[in-house]
Amino acid sequence: MGRWTTAWRTLTRRPRQHAVFERKHSAVGSLTSGSGGGLVAWLGSAGPSWTPRTYGDFAAEGYRKNVIAFRSVRMVSEGAASVPWRLFDNSRAVDVHPLLDLLDRPNPLQGGNELFETFYGHLLIAGNAYLEAVSDSSNAPRELYALRPDRMKLVPGPRGWPVAYIYSVAGRSHRYAVDIARGQMPILQLKTFNPLDDFYGLSPIEAAAFGIDIHNAAGAWNKALLDNAARPSGALVFDPGDGGGNLTPSQFDRLKTEMAEHYQGAANAGRPLLLEGGLKWQAMSFSPADMDFINSKHVSAREIALAFGVPPMLLGIPGDNTFANYQEANRALWRQTILPLLDKAADALNGWLVAKFGPQLKLAYDMDAIPALGAERDAMWSRIEQASFLTLNEKRRAAGLGPVEGGDVITSTQPRGGSK
Repeated sequence: MGRWTTAWRTLTRRPRQHAVFERKHSAVGSLTSGSGGGLVAWLGSAGPSWTPRTYGDFAAEGYRKNVIAFRSVRMVSEGAASVPWRLFDNSRAVDVHPLLDLLDRPNPLQGGNELFETFYGHLLIAGNAYLEAVSDSSNAPRELYALRPDRMKLVPGPRGWPVAYIYSVAGRSHRYAVDIARGQMPILQLKTFNPLDDFYGLSPIEAAAFGIDIHNAAGAWNKALLDNAARPSGALVFDPGDGGGNLTPSQFDRLKTEMAEHYQGAANAGRPLLLEGGLKWQAMSFSPADMDFINSKHVSAREIALAFGVPPMLLGIPGDNTFANYQEANRALWRQTILPLLDKAADALNGWLVAKFGPQLKLAYDMDAIPALGAERDAMWSRIEQASFLTLNEKRRAAGLGPVEGGDVITSTQPRGGSK
């Protein structure tokens, strides 16, 4: 006990590290730049829970090397980030507010769209996404930063709630203390549902891993076939006939040289083999048609798109006739994938960030700014306008607008569908 007590006193006597937040920049910025700030040691009984998945493999094999996963992540993250935020104070829209300014320009290096595109992209690739809030001396958030999920680990407390987050880069770490009871939560963690982990979400890439492997392997096979186009999978068999004997070493070397120079490579694709007497070609493998190569690649592509919630039609994958047209597929993407993602983000931001600006404030996304839902919006407005049993303010409330003076009376007494 004496050794641990001495270590603890030594740590507590060090200069306080919290001044870094007064300077209004990311607490982990110095970790990547290599300047300033010392390491924060931590002693405690609860061990850290590292993420059991490999983010690097997800990013490299799923996002960087697979065009279906790449495009799926881009479509969902860019679409969600393009939707503007709206702020309400007791159900009244607020057009000018420091919170809106923060979301529009979260830090000196990024705009709001770029920050949230990164935030949503991390969630789709890793199943976890993290935001850091940098506060001023009055404890008001002034900057937001998206942190890489592979560098973050969660430290659970005795009751299962996080007591800290530790961000590590190149052997250096910064500890974010978390006190939920006091509202001290500098880190927001957004995660997908994972039935086998209490602390980390499940990446869609992990669910689509088999499909991604098959799709990548098919692409690699196709590339190798183009690079080695004139060397089919087979063997040149020497049949000397009745004379017997084998190829001499010089004949064997000359045959290999001619095959490499005149029949291998993309430039020689399709060139016929000219065989001398005694040589015959014997195939030793199935053709791509026998393996149903193209169809298996399309099946794996649809599985990847399914994991991300993107209709295959939007990715140019043939063989899917689920949607009548492109417009229906685009509307399904927003309704079934992007809007639920925005709902999750809005709930998290309201509990973590918006409450620090005022208890009556609520953040919501602007559905009227989504072109893909324009037809549904027009139909809804038409139904509201024709509802003669509603007051003007009730119609405005149904359309997401605030009340107006004198709008609490019914302007028409003629029942809808009544006789003339």
